[in-house]
Amino acid sequence: MEALFHDWISFLVRAAHIVAAIGWIGSSFYFMALDYSLRHDPDLPQGVKGESWSVHGGGFYQIRKYSVAPEKMPAILHWYKWEAYSTWLTGFVMLAVTYWWGAEGLLIDRSVADIPVGLAVLVSAGSLFVGWFLYDQLCKSALRANPPLLFAVLYAAIVFICWLYGQVFSARAAWLHTGALIATMMSGNVFMVIIPNQKKVVEVLKAGGEPDPRYGEIAKLRSTHNNYLTLPVVAMMISNHYPIAFGHPLNWIMVAFVLAIGGIVRHFFNSHDMGKHGWAVYWQLPVASFLFVGMMWLSSWRPDQVQADLEPQRAMAIVATHCSTCHAARPSHESFDEAPGGVMFDDLDQIRAHAPKMIAQAVMSNIMPLGNETGITPEERAVLGAWLRAGAPSE
Repeated sequence: MEALFHDWISFLVRAAHIVAAIGWIGSSFYFMALDYSLRHDPDLPQGVKGESWSVHGGGFYQIRKYSVAPEKMPAILHWYKWEAYSTWLTGFVMLAVTYWWGAEGLLIDRSVADIPVGLAVLVSAGSLFVGWFLYDQLCKSALRANPPLLFAVLYAAIVFICWLYGQVFSARAAWLHTGALIATMMSGNVFMVIIPNQKKVVEVLKAGGEPDPRYGEIAKLRSTHNNYLTLPVVAMMISNHYPIAFGHPLNWIMVAFVLAIGGIVRHFFNSHDMGKHGWAVYWQLPVASFLFVGMMWLSSWRPDQVQADLEPQRAMAIVATHCSTCHAARPSHESFDEAPGGVMFDDLDQIRAHAPKMIAQAVMSNIMPLGNETGITPEERAVLGAWLRAGAPSE
């Protein structure tokens, strides 16, 4: 019953998180595209930075942006904030349901760090808030005067943090927590900086004063960070389906690739929204493609790979010891009433049918068994890989 309850709660929270994220990312992409599509016209009223005309749903829209703020407050002002807040809140609950509730299998890998569940959960939650504090201080440092250098330092810091996570958590959790930390930075930007600064501008307008343009400049820096980090964080949020990436021994380098590819692709769309075309813009897509090919090549190479001879009998014993405890018609593992995902290894036909997944998750990566609770060794993974690649012969 606990497994049934856990799955339904996980389903509900994941669905809510996806819906909230669609709302936040959609509005973020829209406003960034709108910002870059603004065109200045000398006939525009004083204080208007630019305007944009668009057509959608059978109607025309004329949108203007003020350099700082209008002369007086409009009667109705729409705020865009709950999309970000609800995305982070549902994501935090999903982290708790998936990785804290199932800490022994998904968060902790005893071959990486043999730590108690309570400490693992404390590090998991605490790292998000410590990470936000350090990021916020970085944005307030002297580097804020040089945004490209600031982003380069942030890039290196995120890659380093992924490596640190990999020294404590399972490979799956390391990537997920890196994405969760980036999402916390992005949500913190909205909750702690962008919205408070906008509220200060509103209060000054209500009092009949002239707002300080510095508030908008600070918010713009944080909004730009959110813009370029959106695609990488989405990739890391869905990474648990692709162990070939997060399960690699050098998965922190994989994160470096993801950050670079996501940033370049986002910059391409930003440039396109600015009205830039030609090779001054299109070079970005071949570069992103080249980096993706490099990421694929890296995934095929393991620095700790062990060579092994074909040993069918030993390989089948490895499957029985390390795989079939969960993946069987009647699992012997206490946490499962039925085979996870319906994948079973009760006979050779079933094993052969799932051989590519077994290679990806138990040979090319260290994802299975979960948390390596059975203590499978690199040599055993190599024996299993040689057997599966040979077609899983019986002798």
